[in-house]
Amino acid sequence: MTTFRTILDRTLERVLIVLMVIMVLNVLWQVFTRYILGSPATFTEELARFILIWVGLLGAAYVAGKKMHLSIDYFTAKMTGKVKFWSELFIQVCIFFFGLFGMVIGGIYLVYLTLLLEQTSAALEVPLGYVYIAIPVSGFLIMFYSATVLYEQATQKKSD
Repeated sequence: MTTFRTILDRTLERVLIVLMVIMVLNVLWQVFTRYILGSPATFTEELARFILIWVGLLGAAYVAGKKMHLSIDYFTAKMTGKVKFWSELFIQVCIFFFGLFGMVIGGIYLVYLTLLLEQTSAALEVPLGYVYIAIPVSGFLIMFYSATVLYEQATQKKSD
């Protein structure tokens, strides 16, 4: 499992890097066409917004896998022993179920609904369901990472 997780981490890192490079080049093109050519490109703002959605959601999954996500660990940092173990376990279970219900199930419904209603973006004319598919993809990744952390915690507890 650690080999798959390592491959997934590296792949996700590379995807995020590529998306960031594309977004930077896109915004530079937008600035160039607006201020140098005097005729702004019509698609750049929308493309930057869509890439930002993907970077934000995939980045959230990536940092959840690295256990670097935004958290308030004031109380858990002061805990020790069983209390700390059970509170960290509870947090990971909450993260897992948020990924499942909030992102995977809710995201799949959103993608389905936008594709069913044939909603498209204004400038790029891309079906919005393709943009929103980042939500369930990130949800699956968050669930996977949370499950691996839960597994690591359970095996660590057995060895203690």
